[in-house]
Amino acid sequence: MPLNAILVEDSRTIRDNLIPALEELAGVHVVATAETAQAAIDALALQGSWQLAIVDLFLKEGSGLAVVRACQGRSRDRHLIVLTNYPSPEIRRRCLALGADAVFDKSTELDAFFAHCLGYQAP
Repeated sequence: MPLNAILVEDSRTIRDNLIPALEELAGVHVVATAETAQAAIDALALQGSWQLAIVDLFLKEGSGLAVVRACQGRSRDRHLIVLTNYPSPEIRRRCLALGADAVFDKSTELDAFFAHCLGYQAP
């Protein structure tokens, strides 16, 4: 059974390429998308069926860090991954300190990102 995910990404091109790749390579079904921090926070609060949030840090408005912070009290069966082009050591540390499960670089760590998503699937 696929994981239901919310994708927080402001680039249409990345969304258009990432959504089918998530379905095919990681068994993840994107049930909602958001381009701004507030839209993401609203979607995560309203969309009760999500198990995975995939969050970019630089959004059309606001920061993905605000989204990560807003998810700090999520249940243990809900996962959050940061997928960014700027995974500096400081950004990785901040994201993990705020409660992200993992941080991946969009341009160099997609294979590891998809493998990590697969790891959330029930055996």
